[in-house]
Amino acid sequence: MKAFDYKFQHFQPIKSFKAAPMEEMYVPGHRTCAGCGPALNYRLVAKAAGRDTIFIGPTGCMYVANSSYLCTPYAVSWIHAQITNGGAVASGIEAAYKVLARKGKYKGPFPNIIVMAGDGGTVDIGLQAASAMMYRGHKILFICYDNESYANTGIQTSPTTPYGANTTFTPPGKMIPEGKTLFPKDPPQLFIGGHPLLKYAATTSVAYPLDLMNKVRKALSYEGPTFIHMLTPCPKGWKFDEKLTMEMGKLAVETGMWTMYEWENGEYRYTHVPKKYKPVGEYMKHQGRFAHLKEEHIAKMQAFVDEKIKKVKAAAKPVEAPVPTPKKKG
Repeated sequence: MKAFDYKFQHFQPIKSFKAAPMEEMYVPGHRTCAGCGPALNYRLVAKAAGRDTIFIGPTGCMYVANSSYLCTPYAVSWIHAQITNGGAVASGIEAAYKVLARKGKYKGPFPNIIVMAGDGGTVDIGLQAASAMMYRGHKILFICYDNESYANTGIQTSPTTPYGANTTFTPPGKMIPEGKTLFPKDPPQLFIGGHPLLKYAATTSVAYPLDLMNKVRKALSYEGPTFIHMLTPCPKGWKFDEKLTMEMGKLAVETGMWTMYEWENGEYRYTHVPKKYKPVGEYMKHQGRFAHLKEEHIAKMQAFVDEKIKKVKAAAKPVEAPVPTPKKKG
C-alpha cells in the first residue's frame, strides 16, 4: 500500500551566511534581557525553519519574556504550553494535521512543529511528555534551549546547572562551599538511549549560528522525532557582561564544557572539535556564578570535563558546517 503523502518539508543546508534566509520569523518587540542567548537562539531557529512553522513554547524565559501584554515577536504560529506538557501539546498538533491532510481538509505543506523548551521543560518537569512524544514517533523537533537554570523564576538550579554554580537554591556557604554539588544531566543521552524511533539528535551552541541553523534544517527533514540540545548563555543567571554572550558560547566549546556533535542513525559525528582544549578556568573566570570556587573545586570540574574530552578524542570524526541534509525519499 502506497504511503500517504503528507507533503513533509525537506531542507537544503545553508552553505554560508550570505546564503542564509533573509526573512525574519522572530522579530523585535520582546522583553528579553540584554545579551539574551535564548532570544538569539530563537531567532536563528525560526530563520532556519521558515514561514510554515508552528512553535510550542512551554513556560520558561522564552514564554514569559516573549508574550507579555498580548504582544509576541513571532511571525509564525506559536502556542503556549505548560512546562510539564510541551511534548504532549506538540503531539496533538502533529496528529491533528495528519488527520486533516488525510481527509483532504489541509492541502498545504506539512508544518514544521517545533517545541522550544528550556532545560526544566525538557529534562526535569517536562521530561515525561517529551519522552512520550519521542516514543510514539511523532514528526516533531524538540529543542532544549539550555541556559542552565530556572532563570525566569529567580535563577534556581536545574538538572543541567553545572557543578559548583551559585544559584538561589545552591548558595555557597560554610557547609557546602562549592554551591551546587551535583554534575548535570546529559539530555541527548536520555533521549538517544531510550527511544527507538529517534534517529537524529544533536548539540549546538548559539555562538556557532551556521552550525545551529543547519542542524535545525537536518532535524526538520526527518520524518520522525528529533532532538537538539542548544547552549544559550544567560548573562543574568551566569553573571557575566551581556556583551560576552557569544564569547561564553565559544569558550564553552573551546574548554570542553560543551561538546558539539550529531548522532544520526546510531553514529556520532563531532563538529568544531578544538585542536587544543583550553582549561575550564578560562571559561569559569568570566562568570560570577563560579566566583566563589576554590582551586580544588575547579580541579574537580576539570577532571569531569577531561573524561568527556577522552570520549570525544576516542570517537571524534570532525565535520564542519554545513551539515548535509537527508535526501527526500522517492
